[in-house]
Amino acid sequence: MTKPRLIAYYLPQYHPIPENDAWWGEGFTEWTNVRKAKPLFRGHQQPIQPGELGYYDLRDPAIREAQAQLARSAGIEGFCYWHYWFGGKQLLERPFNEVLASGKPDFPFCLAWANQSWTGIWHGEPERILMEQTYPGVEDHIAHFNALLPAFRDPRYIRVDGRPIFFVFQPEDLDAAWVELWQGLAKKAELEPLYLIGIINNEQVAQHITKLGFDGFTISRTSRRGTRLKGMRKALSKLLGPKAAVDFYQKVLKRPYHVYDYKQILPFLELPQPQLLDFYPCVMPGWDNTPRSGVNGHVFFNPTPEVFQQHLHLAIEHVSSYQPEHQLVILKSWNEWAEGNTLEPDRRHGDAFLQAIKQELTQWK
Repeated sequence: MTKPRLIAYYLPQYHPIPENDAWWGEGFTEWTNVRKAKPLFRGHQQPIQPGELGYYDLRDPAIREAQAQLARSAGIEGFCYWHYWFGGKQLLERPFNEVLASGKPDFPFCLAWANQSWTGIWHGEPERILMEQTYPGVEDHIAHFNALLPAFRDPRYIRVDGRPIFFVFQPEDLDAAWVELWQGLAKKAELEPLYLIGIINNEQVAQHITKLGFDGFTISRTSRRGTRLKGMRKALSKLLGPKAAVDFYQKVLKRPYHVYDYKQILPFLELPQPQLLDFYPCVMPGWDNTPRSGVNGHVFFNPTPEVFQQHLHLAIEHVSSYQPEHQLVILKSWNEWAEGNTLEPDRRHGDAFLQAIKQELTQWK
């Protein structure tokens, strides 16, 4: 059996930047929301506090080395750093730029373009546009590629059949001309063609990116389907009507309307597979974005390392028939603390999720 290739999304928002200071207050980082989180219903575990790494600052190279060592020891192949480009302007780029420039940690990486506008949606201000995602044209696309070229050339960059992997969060916003342009720039730079993976949430987008020339897809879906605890939503909607049921959840119960049983979240993570694209499963150690959005959040209730390992096993089985370099499984995420979505050690589970990965991989060596 071939060992699968596990890649974990990595959030860089753990250091202050001027833009976040202006929008949310001086010194804002992801930890701001994590620290102020409160339980919203019986059994709700908040706040979730970090374990051995503490409330770190990603400007500290020692933290980045420690993260890489934890991930490497568990069997994770590399980090996929979220990358932000808004018509020539980058945000939160410092941690990755320092990794690239210093050569440390010596740990594989790739990039995912989070090509969506930043809004105040998770803070009750959905109409507030903080940073709009725009696509000014060909010159901007060329500048974007050239900005990432040193990363693509780095020997640590994760590849499939020699091709640098590049994820796109909203591939439906791009077109075939963008794909053709970037592949042409890769050729001009004497690189192998990029290996483009779209992050999608429905089958229609999968079909669309097949036509664009993408190579594979994975899924990001945390609010589409699932089993709500005790069937309360269905019963209340029938009794009170849909709008009154929402009010009851948010004003009376003081709890999120969307609460799902973590043991039953697999429907969130699967999609039919177009013949021409590889599907790369996404496995989540949990989800709880109430630290950001309060009662408007979504919760995968009671995540456990044991069930996580079961989900991981099914994901690995799915890709086990692929060619060895194509046996990718996406882990969402390494450190999305304000979304309850982290593999890093915390004070509740310790390093149990990392140990679950390590234990599962012993079956695939």
